Amino acid sequence: MLRARSLMKTIVTLALLAAAMLVTPVAAGAQEDSGGQTTPANAPELDVRAWALTDADSGRYLAGKNPDERIAPGSTTKIMVALVALDEGVNLDEEVTVSENAASYAGTIYSNVGLYPYDQVSVRELFRAALIPSGTDAVYALCEHLGDGSVQSCVQQMNQKAEDLNLKNTRFDNPAGLDSSEHYSSARDLAIIAREAMKHPFFAETVSTGYAGITTQDRTIEFPSTNNLLEFYPAATGIKTGTTPQGGASLVASAESDDESYVAVVLDAPTDDVRFIAAEQALEYGIGSFDRKPLVNQDRVYKEMTLPFRRDESRKLVAAEEVSGLVGPGSEIERRVKAGELPPKAGKGEKLGEVELLIDGESVESVPLVAREGYDDASLWDRFQFYFLNFWRGTKAFFDQF
Repeated sequence: MLRARSLMKTIVTLALLAAAMLVTPVAAGAQEDSGGQTTPANAPELDVRAWALTDADSGRYLAGKNPDERIAPGSTTKIMVALVALDEGVNLDEEVTVSENAASYAGTIYSNVGLYPYDQVSVRELFRAALIPSGTDAVYALCEHLGDGSVQSCVQQMNQKAEDLNLKNTRFDNPAGLDSSEHYSSARDLAIIAREAMKHPFFAETVSTGYAGITTQDRTIEFPSTNNLLEFYPAATGIKTGTTPQGGASLVASAESDDESYVAVVLDAPTDDVRFIAAEQALEYGIGSFDRKPLVNQDRVYKEMTLPFRRDESRKLVAAEEVSGLVGPGSEIERRVKAGELPPKAGKGEKLGEVELLIDGESVESVPLVAREGYDDASLWDRFQFYFLNFWRGTKAFFDQF
């Protein structure tokens, strides 16, 4: 029954996708959102309140609309619960007893998997139940476990994590994304949270699963993913849906193609199907418009410096490693070389500076610059010659004035 229902959803979504791709316009010129963030001219116009596309590798913002607007995130909130748990090194095999409070979220009002009070479920299976079918009962059970029985303690951890990640437009009031004036996030912030969570292999595996099940002490519960992208979009790798009266239909999605990986966030779409269509278009825009290219080449010379007390000798500084980045239409690449005075002596491979890589004015990474060849301290003769020549040149310059 569940598989048949899932198949019907897929057919309907595919039909809507085909129709939407015929009519979706493309922006005519570069757009600047309310936060002053410029979006490339060829970025799609998506029928959502806010969206953001980021490079999953570096976290760099690539395109979007209103990426910093505070919006009710719905069940995409559950990504943060998972991140808090995994960053703390939670024991995935530990058994959890479902409380009456957590089980009260099962029923017809909230998305749930039908947990009963006093069910015995492992942390691993609570993850699956919270992230794949978006079980509100499961995320409350997980959050109570993380907070030693206190949901508020867990929520405090979520807000602390948001502060640690320097998220300026995120605050949590509950673990499930239930509407509250004190519960909000933004497309950009959710992309950051998702990128951090995807660094954990267990999270990445879980959110890429289209159909799964959990086992309690007396029954098995099976469920499909609420993320329809996993069914109809081959490049999709996750992540999580969210739906709320205040925030509409939302989706945090990820995709990979060759050596490129992206995170797309769409918030407050008018319908469930539109959020999937919009996310797919954002991800396809990334895959089709950007290419990963080497931007700092290992062993390439980026600066040559004169040795201390030796005007006629120098050493070349080379990049210690290679760095690649996503480059799109009109991308501006800048490499800023930073190096102070050389030390009296240095060995081969010793760091003597760095090259900072910027793409479209945003710092992506800094790479150490190292000595291609080492050098020793200047000899007494080198120092004598250096000071003598300085004295002679200074004296000559003085008398040349008359």
